[in-house]
Amino acid sequence: MQKKTKLITMSNAINEALHFSMKKDKNLLCFGLGTTDPKGIFSTTINLEKKFGKDRVFDVPASENALTGISVGLSLEKIRSVVSHQRLDFFLLAMDQLVNNAAKWYFTFSQPVPITIRLIIGRGWGQGPTHSQNLHSWFAHIPGLKVVIPSNPRDAKDLLISSIFDPNPVIFIEHRWLHEMEGNINKKTEIKKLDNLGKCKIIEKGNKLTIVASSYLVHEARIALRYLKKFKIDCELIDLRVIKPLDWKTIEKSVKKTGNLLVLDTGSDTLSFASEIISSISIRLFQYLKNPPVKLTMPDIPEPASYGLTKGFYIRPKNIAEKIIKILNIKDGNILKLIQKEPNPHDIPGSWFKGPF
Repeated sequence: MQKKTKLITMSNAINEALHFSMKKDKNLLCFGLGTTDPKGIFSTTINLEKKFGKDRVFDVPASENALTGISVGLSLEKIRSVVSHQRLDFFLLAMDQLVNNAAKWYFTFSQPVPITIRLIIGRGWGQGPTHSQNLHSWFAHIPGLKVVIPSNPRDAKDLLISSIFDPNPVIFIEHRWLHEMEGNINKKTEIKKLDNLGKCKIIEKGNKLTIVASSYLVHEARIALRYLKKFKIDCELIDLRVIKPLDWKTIEKSVKKTGNLLVLDTGSDTLSFASEIISSISIRLFQYLKNPPVKLTMPDIPEPASYGLTKGFYIRPKNIAEKIIKILNIKDGNILKLIQKEPNPHDIPGSWFKGPF
């Protein structure tokens, strides 16, 4: 029997999503800095111009605010667009158009603004303070925006297509460390079978503790949980996938079962999205909690560029395992002895990673 799935990288899954969407919508445009570059924004836009032409797929000057305004104008003429930015940090120049126009238009004029804005994040390898910011909490705070953060190839493809055909402006955040991750996706794509924006996914089932994570930290959590299972410590892992709108139902059901909560967040600690989840769960489910909820986030400092200064800076499986042991009040000091503290080198996800750009 012919297989219905195939193994593919996340960058190629995003590329397939763009090809599918541009074929489905003959007016869809795809543009952004580096879109037609030979490297195709980490291979995500390879061959798009060749297949759909330079009028629909094109590179642009470094003028983020103007381009976002253009995409808003296109949407008002019922022309969808995917605007790609090689770094989230570069897109900060467009916050006026995003917040005051794209996010507000429907509330002001009852007219949809179907824009998908791809923002790439990811620390490590000398990124430094201005190329490493994880600001999903910013965007989730803005009424009118949807915020999507896939952690694997299948979700990247399905959620990007769903984002493109959603009538609202969508911020689609890709972690650079995930682009070469492989996973199985469906060979055949059908819009009616795609996931709706706003549904979490349970990655691992368990009954001792609920872990809520997104993006790259989903995989770090899985490593920690595989290790802890050897000691009969089973936790439930939820991949958020979409943080605006958020699937509270799935999170609450899990917390009611386990009575414990750990939230992982790639953003800085103060006013993090992890804080929002813990706050809401504490208010809604206080009576179900066995222990105070805990968050594991990045420190409130910009990332150093120096290799030496980033040692111990990133959240790793051992950090996650330590938090779980502490929450569950497990006294066995031998459990954490064999889990790796961090890889060597510590600032890349694997040998495949060749640099930040």
